Amino acid sequence: MSIRHLVEPEVKNLGGFTARRSLPSKGNQMIGPFIFFDHLGPAVLPPGKGVDVRPHPHINLATVTYLFEGALMHRDSLGTVQEIHPGAVNWMTAGSGIVHSERSPDRERANKSAIHGIQTWVVLPSEHEETDPWFRHYPAEALPTWESNGAFIKLIAGQASGYTSPVQVFSPMVYLDVVLTPNTSFTVPNDYPEVAVYSVTEGLSLNDKHVEQHRLAILQPNSQLTISATTDARCIVIGGEPLGTRYKWWNFVSSRIERIEEAKADWHENNFPTVPDETEFIPLPKIVTEANPFS
Repeated sequence: MSIRHLVEPEVKNLGGFTARRSLPSKGNQMIGPFIFFDHLGPAVLPPGKGVDVRPHPHINLATVTYLFEGALMHRDSLGTVQEIHPGAVNWMTAGSGIVHSERSPDRERANKSAIHGIQTWVVLPSEHEETDPWFRHYPAEALPTWESNGAFIKLIAGQASGYTSPVQVFSPMVYLDVVLTPNTSFTVPNDYPEVAVYSVTEGLSLNDKHVEQHRLAILQPNSQLTISATTDARCIVIGGEPLGTRYKWWNFVSSRIERIEEAKADWHENNFPTVPDETEFIPLPKIVTEANPFS
C-alpha cells in the first residue's frame, strides 16, 4: 500500500471564508520541511469585504503563498509591498524575525471577489534559522511548467523530473501544482524520503484508489504512486528531506524551545519591527500550553 495515512483537515473559520489545515495534524506534524499546510477557500467575498490578516510575527521559518484565484497584498517589516496573483509565489524567510500582514487589495474589495489558494510554512535548517529576514516574489511565468501523460505540472519550489524552480530554498524539497483532465495521470516523484499529495478537488485517484476531496495522503517512503483523474481535477504534491525536531507555538517555529519563549516575550513587549503604514496587530494569544515538539 503506497498511502501510509490520510489526513482529514481541521476546518477553521477565518471570517467570511474557511481554511482547511492538514499540517500540523495529530501524528503527522511535518512532511519533509513542511510544518504547516492550509487550503484557503474557495470563497466568494461580497463587495466591501476582504481578507484582513493583521500584522503578526514569525521566526526561524519561511512562509509560502500560492493562489489559484484572487489576489492578496503582502506587507512586511522590511518595507515590502507586493501583490500576489494566481500562479505566482511569495516566499518570505522570517529568519531572526519578521512581521507581516496579508490583505485583499483595495481594488478587490470594491467588487465581489474570490479567494482560493495554499499557504505553507517551511522550516529552515538549524544553521539558517537566524538568517537575516528577506522576501522574494516570483511571477507565474518564472516557474517551470511541463506536461506529462496529459497532466499539466508547475514546479512551485524545489526540484522534480529534471526541473529546478528559481525559488530560493534552504533544503531539498518538492512542491508541485498538478492539474489533470479526464483519463490523464501523473507519476509522483519518489526522490524524497517524505512525500504527500493533497486533493484540492474531487475526481482524484492514487494508484486507482479514490481519494476524497480535501485529504492529505501521506505516502510510504520510496513508494511508486500514480495520480489519475476521472474528471477535471487538481492536487498539490509536497515533500523533501526531514530536518529534525521543531517546536511550534502560535506563529513561532524553532528547533530551540527557549527561542520560542524569547519570541513570545519580544512580541508581548513590542520588540519586533513594525510594518510601515500598519497600525493594527494580532496580540499574543493567551495560551498556557507549552510548545509542542514536531519531528
